[in-house]
Amino acid sequence: MLTEDEVIHARATLNELQVEHRDLNLIIDHLASTPLPDQDQLLIHRLKKRKLLIKDKIYQLEKMLVPDIPA
Repeated sequence: MLTEDEVIHARATLNELQVEHRDLNLIIDHLASTPLPDQDQLLIHRLKKRKLLIKDKIYQLEKMLVPDIPA
């Protein structure tokens, strides 16, 4: 069970990650909508990889904050 401080910290971190995930999504969409040299394709790939890592962290935090309810 999490302490109150841990819950507050986890929620703040979750909020920051959600904002970063949304921002990355906007950046990726913008870059993908314009013709790019190969170097920028690598940047898009790295941003997508970062976005996936953030999504995984968001999922872990959400799972930690919302415990399983026994059936």
